[in-house]
Amino acid sequence: MAHLEVVPVESRRQRKLFFNLPWELYRGDPHWVPPLRMAQKELLNFRHHPFYDTADNRNFLALLDGKPVGRLNAIINHAHNEWYREKRGFFGFFESIDDQNVASALFDAARQWFAGHGIAAIRGPVNPSLNYELGLLIDGFNDAPWFMMTYNKPYYARLIEGYGFRKAQDMYAFWGHVNMLEQVSQKLGMLSESVISRFNVKCRPLDVKRFKEELATFLDIYNRSLVNTWGFVPMSVGEVKKLAAGMKHMIVPELTTMGEIEGKAVGAMFGLLDYNPRIKAIDGRLLPFGFLKLLRHRQQLKRVRLISTNVLPEYQSWGIGIALVARLVPDALAWGIQEAEFSWVLESNDLSYKTLKKGGAKITKQYRIYDYGPPDTTANAKFMKQQA
Repeated sequence: MAHLEVVPVESRRQRKLFFNLPWELYRGDPHWVPPLRMAQKELLNFRHHPFYDTADNRNFLALLDGKPVGRLNAIINHAHNEWYREKRGFFGFFESIDDQNVASALFDAARQWFAGHGIAAIRGPVNPSLNYELGLLIDGFNDAPWFMMTYNKPYYARLIEGYGFRKAQDMYAFWGHVNMLEQVSQKLGMLSESVISRFNVKCRPLDVKRFKEELATFLDIYNRSLVNTWGFVPMSVGEVKKLAAGMKHMIVPELTTMGEIEGKAVGAMFGLLDYNPRIKAIDGRLLPFGFLKLLRHRQQLKRVRLISTNVLPEYQSWGIGIALVARLVPDALAWGIQEAEFSWVLESNDLSYKTLKKGGAKITKQYRIYDYGPPDTTANAKFMKQQA
């Protein structure tokens, strides 16, 4: 009879087995894109990452007759628990063969570890929080994910739900082609001109000569604009600096917009080219020459993921977002962008969801975040109060 065990990842060998498992599970899958290896090790807390300055984690590895067949990262995000005044654990970086016993054993191990910290409620998958890759793909397995979006085996939902997890929130990826612009460009331009004229909004691309200052401004807007978003917790100063350093060479100024009123930055939008085909080609290795292969001849990349359109709360009813998008469109066309993905959009983000649907964007992928254990009454109460 096969022997199944779940062990905490402690030794160097166990870390290697844990880290390499996805390459084994997705071998031959044409849609799987490997993670950037250096970044992944940091997000797993194998190397220092500022997220873990205020979080604890324990990685678990499932072994069947000594062979790795599943993994899970259990996370205690103290910033989240302080923000929402609750006790909740999170799970992420989940991988497993198609075996309920394996998945259940991993969740049992995580629950036991959480119980030792007085935690019964669990949410996930987050890798390792809502500010990074998250969610389980439940619909849209017919093609590869876009940059910094997750991908998983179709049976993962069955394993997670089979353990007793229930839906907490769904997220969507919206897709659009340049040909669709003809249907909305005139209306978008008129609305944008109205907003700009009425509120004296000045929109411009990010200034690369002041990159650190500009990105810090964007991330400040990001943190302040999303405080009313379900499950959101502002990034720490350390996380902001880390993200800024990582994004420096990947950001294309033409695909960004900063909106200002009387010299004050009130909104920002940025997109990132879809680097995933190149990441797949270099198998996630940036060294020694992967970084050059990733970034050279970027003009050849014709797909952009529009990650975030953020406006400070006091300006969110002014239509600033329309002006931000309108400024970006001509530069995107000049770059030669053919396709765009707007991701991700929470189902509870009624404004963004309806705006994208009205604009003709099509839902191509659906993701899900799950909860287990006691309902998050405290967090939900805070969220509902913020929405009122």
